[in-house]
Order: sequence, then structure tokens, then C-alpha cells
Amino acid sequence: MYASAVLDSRRPGSAPRRQTTPLAERLADLVVSALIDEVTLTPKPGLVDMRSQGAHLDLNWMLMCHSAKTLRPTFTALATAGQIGSDRQKLREHIGRIGRRGEVAMMKATGGINTHRGAIWALGLLVTAAAQDVGSVAPELVATRAGELSRLDDRYAPAITANKGERACREYGVGGARGQAQAGFPHVIAIALPELRRSRHCGESEKTARLNALLAVMAQLDDTCLLARGGKTALAIVQASAARALSAGGAGRPNGKKALQQLEEQLLARHLSPGGAADLLAATLFLDRLETEFLGLN
Repeated sequence: MYASAVLDSRRPGSAPRRQTTPLAERLADLVVSALIDEVTLTPKPGLVDMRSQGAHLDLNWMLMCHSAKTLRPTFTALATAGQIGSDRQKLREHIGRIGRRGEVAMMKATGGINTHRGAIWALGLLVTAAAQDVGSVAPELVATRAGELSRLDDRYAPAITANKGERACREYGVGGARGQAQAGFPHVIAIALPELRRSRHCGESEKTARLNALLAVMAQLDDTCLLARGGKTALAIVQASAARALSAGGAGRPNGKKALQQLEEQLLARHLSPGGAADLLAATLFLDRLETEFLGLN
């Protein structure tokens, strides 16, 4: 465990608040950067990027960036909690409260539009887990700690919400964002990160490597955003098309680019957006940058 946060009071008789630390601030910066890097990556099929709104009518690049920056205090608070929380059950419930407050702040900043609910969950767990031990930030270790936290019950969380992803989990029997976290983010650790680094090793540009990582996740993830909008048929079509784009060489090769364009056309025609895959790409970029910065790896 690293440096503890300082406690102080805003006024006499008030509850103490935890001041942030330079480490928590830096970890929050890495999360926000990952979110902005994800939305800025262009061209992404069906997703908001620098060109368009993708399959969304209420989102755009500027709003997504504004939302990400608005959430910086939330991720700072989560990292701070990870630094000082020794009781895992109390920590789990504390970060749950922070995350729910973050959702409220997000909705206020965006005029009621859900920009980053899934990212608050996934990256919130990961930044908390990273802060627990910055001497041990290999992606699989951080993901394992995050998974352990996510498997603990939060007694104060609502039993049922109106979230589309949660409804898709119940209707189609998939794990969704919660299952992904509880399993230790397997699509990040075993799929996205290896593809990101394989593409880099092959000499692809950073943009192409990131697009290939996204396609790799899309090809295998039971994305509840796709299920909620188009059901199992839509999910199967998207998974097959993403796999086809990768097998054609990926985003950096002519046949792969053509397949990527066809995938985008399919998504837009059906008003589908692989939002779950986008959240996992942001998580991938965070863990990749975290390892590079704290362990000096490439």
C-alpha cells in the first residue's frame, strides 16, 4: 500500500474529507486520457469519433470529451479510496457510492445523456485496483484485483436499475459489464491487449493497432449494447463481420479496411453501436499506459 490520503475538515463539526494525493491525481489523468483516446480514435464502426456520431443521435465527440473531463474528480476519488482502503468490503461499498455520485455528475454535465456509465464501472474498478498497489501494475494483476473487488456485494447498490445493459443481461443470459469485471476482464487481458501489442510489433500505426484491438473485442464480446438494440441476430452479424475484418488483415490493410467499412455500414443501417466494446477498449488503453508509465514497459 502506498501513500495515504490526508484527512481534514471543511468547517468545524463537518465530516472529514479525504484529500487527494499526487498518485491519485495521476491515475485519474490516465483514465481520462484513455477515455478521450477511445472516443478520438477514428474511424470506429457505429461509435462516436472525430467524424460523426456513429449510430447515436444524442452523442458527439465534444460531449464525450466533456463528460470524460467531468468525471476526473470521480476517478481521483476512486484512486484515493484504493490507496487508503484496507478493508475490502468497506472499500467495495465506498467506491460504489463514489461511482453512483459520478453517474449523477455525468448526467448533470451532459443534460441527462448517458455517455460513460459503463466506463465508470469498468475503469472505476481498474483505477481503484491500480491504486491499491502501484508497484504491481501489470495488466493481469490489476485486472485480478479489480475482479476481486467486483465480486464483493455492495449492500447499498440498487437491486435493479433501468439500465438497458442490465435488461439485456436478464433477457439474453449474458454476463455484461458486471460479468466481465467479475471474471477479471478477460476480453481486455486475453484479447484486446495482445492484439494491440501484436499489431504494434508488426509495424502497424498506433491508430491501426487500437482499431484492431477494438475489432478483436467486437468479434468475441457478447456486447449488451448490441443485444439491447438488435438482439442476438444483430450481435452475431457484428461479431462475424468484425472477425472477417481482422482475418482480412485488419484496419491497416486494403481488404481489412474494406471489411471495416462494410461493418460500419451494417451498424449504421441497423442503428447499432458496440458500446461495451468501446468501454473495454478504453480499459485496454488505460492498462497499457499504466504499465508503460509505472513499469517503463513498451
